[in-house]
Amino acid sequence: MNTGHLAALTDGIGLFEHCLYDEPRTEHGYCVDDVARALIVLLRADDRSDEGRRLTETYSRFLADSQLPDGRIVNRRDTRGDWHGVPSTADHWGRALWAWGTAVRHSRETNQSAQAYEHFRLSARRRSVFLRSMVFASLGASQVLDVLPGNRIALAILQDTIAMLPKAPAGKWVWPEGRLTYANASVAEAMMLAGFYTERDDIFRQGRHALEWLWQLQSVADRLSMVPHQGWLPGDRLPAFDQQPIEVAALVDACQTAYDFTSDPGWLERMVTGRRWFDGWNDQSIPMHDAESGAGFDALTLDGRNENRGAESTICFLSVDQRTENLVGVAV
Repeated sequence: MNTGHLAALTDGIGLFEHCLYDEPRTEHGYCVDDVARALIVLLRADDRSDEGRRLTETYSRFLADSQLPDGRIVNRRDTRGDWHGVPSTADHWGRALWAWGTAVRHSRETNQSAQAYEHFRLSARRRSVFLRSMVFASLGASQVLDVLPGNRIALAILQDTIAMLPKAPAGKWVWPEGRLTYANASVAEAMMLAGFYTERDDIFRQGRHALEWLWQLQSVADRLSMVPHQGWLPGDRLPAFDQQPIEVAALVDACQTAYDFTSDPGWLERMVTGRRWFDGWNDQSIPMHDAESGAGFDALTLDGRNENRGAESTICFLSVDQRTENLVGVAV
């Protein structure tokens, strides 16, 4: 995994959120959303190089510092080390739980795993009013349950996420929300995991069906055409822009989970299609990553691509590259 650009965006405090081209915009500071996602990718990769350890330690410390004693999380920090904003349980809270759950499952260091579980346990007492936040928290809870079967704290997160799911409108619309928004495939993935761990076969089947529907919607011949950042409803024109790497990364993650449950090699083939989106198998036939630095470009646009290479897009590329290289076992 080429972490060159990720490392260049990381200093002694955290991971800079935004870039102007490939240069970090330090004035915008850091956020938990990106640090958590970066830590997840590093832990899954089990990168024990000196650079990998530096990044993992930096991100772990950043997340620990973001947590309040009541389990809420502050999202933003500046280069002086000062935190900004109201502590909450928005998306960054869910992503922090996802990262801590991933550390519980994947860390080879007992102390790191134990500390991550304590952070997870503290923030998992809270709940969010936002479905995406609970979805991200559920992805972390499922990681905890992989190594701590029956853990009540993690199961409660999954059960409460299921309770938040809206009923899909009548008719052919199968998605559990009234509109596609962002990180869409994560919703289907969380439904499959929540259904499995809570023994709700109906929720598991609904999640798998929703993922299949989402794939078909975004699949055109041998490439992906992602829903745009402003969301999508039936009747909206496709292809549409801007298309963002987060949708591809969420889709590939969900495909891996579907494969884990079904052993259907078709899901592996779909993961490779997701990786090829970054190589130019997309609506603009333009690469969405820099092979030399490991950076991801921020968006596929109507005119080509956004040339900025921020943290989110880079992490999403690295995540997809990692998933396909390690699981599929082929260089694409």
